[in-house]
Amino acid sequence: MAHVINPDTCTSCGVCAEACPVEAISEGTDSYVIDADACTDCGTCVEECPTESISEAA
Repeated sequence: MAHVINPDTCTSCGVCAEACPVEAISEGTDSYVIDADACTDCGTCVEECPTESISEAA
């Protein structure tokens, strides 16, 4: 199951994108977004996000 970024709390700092080992995170219109097909569910982005804006997709 991939992860998702909450656009309401994401500050677009880019830490998650830099930390992602498979480059599954890119800058979107309002916040960063995770490509569910590319995400390997490693959880690195969750650990690195300073605003705790990333969680597992429902």
